Amino acid sequence: MSHEQSRGHAPLPLHAKVLPSPLRAWAERVVGPLSAVEDTSHPRASSRVWGVTDSRGRRFFLKQSPAPTFYERETFGYQSAVPALGYGHAPRLVDSDAHRLALLLTAVPGTPVSRLALIPAEHRSVHRQFGALLRRLHGSEKLPAGARRDAEAAIGRTAADAGVHLARAGDLLTDGRRALVRRAADHLLRLTDRLTPGHIHGDAQERNALWSGRLAGPGRLAGSGRLAVIDFERSRYAPAVQDFVRLACGPWQDRDDLRAAFFQGYGRPLTDAERQALTCLAALDAVSCLAYGPAHGEHDVTARGLRTMDRLERGIFV
Repeated sequence: MSHEQSRGHAPLPLHAKVLPSPLRAWAERVVGPLSAVEDTSHPRASSRVWGVTDSRGRRFFLKQSPAPTFYERETFGYQSAVPALGYGHAPRLVDSDAHRLALLLTAVPGTPVSRLALIPAEHRSVHRQFGALLRRLHGSEKLPAGARRDAEAAIGRTAADAGVHLARAGDLLTDGRRALVRRAADHLLRLTDRLTPGHIHGDAQERNALWSGRLAGPGRLAGSGRLAVIDFERSRYAPAVQDFVRLACGPWQDRDDLRAAFFQGYGRPLTDAERQALTCLAALDAVSCLAYGPAHGEHDVTARGLRTMDRLERGIFV
């Protein structure tokens, strides 16, 4: 879900999703008449997000979750975890409708980091702020008693899913890589009780981090902007290390400085158990990518899985 500025009344793209009348009527009961609506969904069938503007020029995002589980997780995230991030670092939940699986959110300024050409110093500042925000979100010191039980169950599900993904990945995996994935799943289970639980974002990646600062220019310090985090539909209790997988399998692969900046902001390094778990989780993420990407025509997802597998085979991932 992108919180970029609206393009106003530009013609709808050929395959734009039209805001259903019942959803529009619900939103207007909450914030008043809408003066503009823009489809801001990701290019996949299950993504249904609209940027809407009310008659006073206020900007909101209306999101319809693809399934009750995602709705419940996102509502839970905005109600219980997002306040920990502080004003301006995440959208605010204005209202929700369980019957329609709908959420109405305030807009926060910024552009997804994945779309920006940042100089190295500014990129490090982004990841430093990302680390600080996720540490607040994880809130390990304030978690309820059942959080550890839920986190341990999350690890069990992640390991169990490996078998399903191996079957779906088919010929994309050699016998050696299949064995690597099975070892990773087994070892991850043995680490379960040594991993710190947290209220994780669940999809912490540059696409879901909005940077509102200007790009660095002459006479201006790099990295003086603000970071906000969006899209909490995978928010849940799980080991905190699970929130580092998308970054480790993405921008950190060739940028040790980004990883170092992130953990500087996070306020502590990985424990030994978390370092081992991150490698295991990377293997399970890779096989998930190879099961999902080709079946849905998402070549970037497939490429991520293959790249991670290659690094794991060469022993240079973590």
